Amino acid sequence: MTTPSPAAEPTVDRPPTAADYYGVNRGGGLFSEAISQRVGARIAVFAHKHRLAPTVLTVANLGLSCLVSFVVVAAAGPVADGRVWAWPVGLLALVGWQFAYALDCSDGQLARVTGQTSAAGGRVDVLCDVAGQIALVAALSAVAEAQVPETPAWLVAAFAGTWMVNLVTSVMQTGSQASSMVTSRSLPVRVVKLVRDYGAVIALAGLVLTLAPQWTIFVIGAFTLVNGAFLAASIAFAGRTALKG
Repeated sequence: MTTPSPAAEPTVDRPPTAADYYGVNRGGGLFSEAISQRVGARIAVFAHKHRLAPTVLTVANLGLSCLVSFVVVAAAGPVADGRVWAWPVGLLALVGWQFAYALDCSDGQLARVTGQTSAAGGRVDVLCDVAGQIALVAALSAVAEAQVPETPAWLVAAFAGTWMVNLVTSVMQTGSQASSMVTSRSLPVRVVKLVRDYGAVIALAGLVLTLAPQWTIFVIGAFTLVNGAFLAASIAFAGRTALKG
């Protein structure tokens, strides 16, 4: 997820280039900065040329992510039964979710460079992110259940709940109360942080759905542990800071 800025960035006097848009990206992690934000910058160039508002990109992200997730859910049973090949569905998820995320990156870039940021636009962005990620969680859960019918309900519930940790903490990383547990941007640290890079996470999910959908249960289990551990660490970090201050 990319969090919109509450105030407009300076606009440029000439038609903005992809470099202009990429220059105001909000990061997201090593994978997101290297791929998703760069694709988003090119989408922003296209959107500006065709006079599309940032909210149009936000809604497009929502529509595409939900549509792809719906297809994955609908195909989960047939794929598990062997009636449908896994790889076309997985490839659709891999490409579709990545492009939807690039749209999510592009709306904030376009808003900041062209001076179209607003509180209302920020709220739409966050709400659409929530809806899109609910759809993605439902899709992965449906595949896990179809592939392994014995998947425990508590695991699916824990996965759904902890998945939103990334979204909530990203929203909290704005304003005067923003802080980071690990401020280093060294390559080893950024590689480790790939487990919380949304672009990298959905790339992994798409690859698993394409190559080995039966492993989806292990994916949801792993990310439940990662996000749960990060939530616990965040609570401890924030609590210690509050006691000091």
